[in-house]
Amino acid sequence: MSLASTWRKTESRYRLIGIQCETCKGKYFPPRSICPICRRKGKISEFSFSGNGKVYSYTFITSASTGYEKQAPYIFAIIELKEGPKISAQITDAKPEEITIGTPVKMSLRKIKEDGAGGIIYYGYKFVVDNG
Repeated sequence: MSLASTWRKTESRYRLIGIQCETCKGKYFPPRSICPICRRKGKISEFSFSGNGKVYSYTFITSASTGYEKQAPYIFAIIELKEGPKISAQITDAKPEEITIGTPVKMSLRKIKEDGAGGIIYYGYKFVVDNG
């Protein structure tokens, strides 16, 4: 991923900024320029998601893809946000036995990866169990 691409996506990654269509009231993440339902008839506005949700589905990764080997093993999930959209993310600070379908979670800003010892550090959202 290029540095310019990283900067362009920073706000949506750091604050879960998506869109809402004022026409159909649909909420979408990541942000896009047109509503996938209303298409060009939709009126788009920025929408800030709460970061609260629940586990919709999950898996336990033991063999990570290139660049993420140091993070394995880890829990990867589809999170259903309180506002409706489903997003994929890593669940951190939890043991596999603590996660089930429906477990409440909340977004947490975390380090995603880095380009070598002196390279760019990429931050973004991960999720943690919401104990209340």
